[in-house]
Amino acid sequence: MSDAVLFDGREDGIAIITLNQPDTRNALSKEIRQGLFSAWERFEQSAKLRVAILTGAGEKAFCAGGDLKEMVETGMQVPPRDMFPQPYDTLELSKPTIAAVNGIAFAGGWMIAQACDLCVASSAAKFAVTEVKVGRSSPWATPLIHMIPQRIMMEILLTGKPITAQRAYEIGLVNRLAEPAQLLDTAIELAREIMDGAPLSVKAARETVMLSTEMGRSAALQAARHASEYCYNSEDAQEGPRAFAEKRPPNWKGR
Repeated sequence: MSDAVLFDGREDGIAIITLNQPDTRNALSKEIRQGLFSAWERFEQSAKLRVAILTGAGEKAFCAGGDLKEMVETGMQVPPRDMFPQPYDTLELSKPTIAAVNGIAFAGGWMIAQACDLCVASSAAKFAVTEVKVGRSSPWATPLIHMIPQRIMMEILLTGKPITAQRAYEIGLVNRLAEPAQLLDTAIELAREIMDGAPLSVKAARETVMLSTEMGRSAALQAARHASEYCYNSEDAQEGPRAFAEKRPPNWKGR
């Protein structure tokens, strides 16, 4: 791991990944991109880590977006397919992720927050898809149609104007709001709520949500049933009802 992206694999099973170039508002420099690819891979390969929280260093920015200076220097036109580390797109993760948005999340910053499964935002945060302001495009925003209403998505993309954290919460982009000083604690609380569930059940639930957004009703039902079989046949599927009957907390084994 580089200093551009910090990785804290905690004993409680939560990984905290921090974009760590606050002087450039955590813009997606080459160093941050490489560090983020490595961080996601480290999280995915760890048997002990179950939920990851992505946040930014400093008080002003989660991530200000792409490195515009780099684009000028390289004459970048269409970004390379594998340029940005994005769950569900350029990398595969099997475990839940939470964006903890501490400041502005503009353009590519919105992109990497959107790619996480859940989002907690500081009340001081702002979100914007600003590509129309700099002559670029935002094909990565396509999945937004499964998160927010079409007309709201249209306005956000066509105007490039920022929205507040409160507005992001109202339209369903953000799961929870927190005061700035409580942001990380709120994200950790959400992660722990996820970790109260059986690991295989959480995995199947995550897959069910994504299948539902990618398929029609009948196909999604069939695919979700198939994705859930491993969970149903696990030891944890017996442990859960047994613990409930015995009035004790379950002892999840993830198998």
